[in-house]
Amino acid sequence: MATEVLFIEYPKCSTCKKAKKWLDDHGVSYIDRHIVEDNPQATEIADWQERSGLPVRRFFNTSGMKYRDLGVKAKLDAGMSDEDARALLATDGMLVKRPIIVAGDTVLVGFREAAWEAALL
Repeated sequence: MATEVLFIEYPKCSTCKKAKKWLDDHGVSYIDRHIVEDNPQATEIADWQERSGLPVRRFFNTSGMKYRDLGVKAKLDAGMSDEDARALLATDGMLVKRPIIVAGDTVLVGFREAAWEAALL
């Protein structure tokens, strides 16, 4: 694949480890980015959201403690704007669903092998 692939992960996450192994096993070269040390900014999330066609709530790590502690689901259900949601995501990498793949116009959130295969191979 000629397109540069950005792999955004949290190294301790088991799903991220599986995704990284998948990339390595399939010979996909990538730039690795630690989601907590280099947290995505609101403008990046807006760009990725547009390219992915996904609603902003799909970028939240709904199984994370931060998500629950901050009551994010209730805020989203109450009508939090996309702009406010992206700003909240930009405050802490642990709020962001991972892994994320950014490759050209393709943005994949979470690891689903079939979708990665279709987009990256």
